[in-house]
Amino acid sequence: MDTKRLETIGNKKLTRRDALKLAGVGGLGLLVGAGGMGALMQPKPSAANLAGSAESNSADGIVPFYGKHQAGIITPMQDFICMGAFDLTATSLDDVRKLFQSWTEASARLTAGKSVGDESGHSLLPPVDTGESMGLGAMRMTITFGLGPSFFDERFGLASKRPAPLVDLPHFNSDDIRKEWTGGDVVVQVCANDPQVAFHALRNLARIGRGKAVLRWVQDGFQRTSAADPKGSTPRNLLGFKDGTANPNVSDEKTADEIVWAQSSDDPAWMAGGSYMVMRRIRMRIEVWDRSTLADQESTFGRHRESGAPLGKTDEFDDLELDRKDSKGKPVIPATSHVALAHMDGKVKILRRGYSYSSGMDLKTGQLDAGLLFVCFNRDPRKQFIPMQQKLAAADQLNEYISHVGSGIFACLPGASEGGYIGDTLF
Repeated sequence: MDTKRLETIGNKKLTRRDALKLAGVGGLGLLVGAGGMGALMQPKPSAANLAGSAESNSADGIVPFYGKHQAGIITPMQDFICMGAFDLTATSLDDVRKLFQSWTEASARLTAGKSVGDESGHSLLPPVDTGESMGLGAMRMTITFGLGPSFFDERFGLASKRPAPLVDLPHFNSDDIRKEWTGGDVVVQVCANDPQVAFHALRNLARIGRGKAVLRWVQDGFQRTSAADPKGSTPRNLLGFKDGTANPNVSDEKTADEIVWAQSSDDPAWMAGGSYMVMRRIRMRIEVWDRSTLADQESTFGRHRESGAPLGKTDEFDDLELDRKDSKGKPVIPATSHVALAHMDGKVKILRRGYSYSSGMDLKTGQLDAGLLFVCFNRDPRKQFIPMQQKLAAADQLNEYISHVGSGIFACLPGASEGGYIGDTLF
């Protein structure tokens, strides 16, 4: 079939991927670059994908890098994530400032579907860009930067500017935190509808940072792909349950301001327009879970596995009714179920943006190293994530099947204007 002819069907430009799909090509080739349809393949505004701005729905697959807020926070979730944390080796604030200026310039180009920089064409010099994403387009990529508590130590004279909400996370029950998956001076979250595009961006930012920053940890993740689920239903985690049903609708500006964005009245003012990210690498004991009965699994989550509806209900988005009793006077939804505890009486909300991960096999146990790269955004984690996690850690039935092995908290900086750079309100 002539794919060039397919690219202009109905006077609507289609991507190479769409042409391949129409030509009947399937399998791995579709998975590797899922999501090239841009706005045509956007998830419906529900569950984990409630969020975002109109700018992120552009048909050409480009999410603008510059703006009041950083993209990748309330932007509708893409299919893949490549997240990495850096430790700074720079010795002066001026070097850090120059690094963020370089990262900003590169990120603006990368999210526009361009190479990281202009090539010299000199055969005796390494290429400026590593090249593995050539021809793949922007794929709705977003790049989001955050600063960890360690960034504000004595090295750069910024200790007095550390945001009050950027606290060290306390130890929670069920924590088995490992150093190799924890912390970092700077976190970079790259999300895209193609894993190679996401990896390419983080790889090139690390390359730019040589001599000033070194990678501390990297984690890839995935959710259901846009190509496989054009209706945009709530993604399922690796335990088979829908994950993100109760996410707040932050497409509403007032809701986003209350739950996600730091305000000028908060401490400090330079964080206005930013947000606070919490990352938790959650290992799932998949082999144990797979031996559990359906009744036990549904009791653990407080939802029906197939529909995602609260126990005793039929629709995923039905009200929980936590005080509802069965014929014997017992709560229909157990008080120690995950959904009942995370509800927090409806008074505390966070914006979840998690992805599943699979990192092969744990050679020590012979079991799968897989689980959830939990990411959430808060206006103030002291009032949102921390009390919620303390409640979950104390009594959640799900704790029998999970272990938190990685952790990080980061101040995601306000957005940058063209001509400015990420972090310029701080530096």
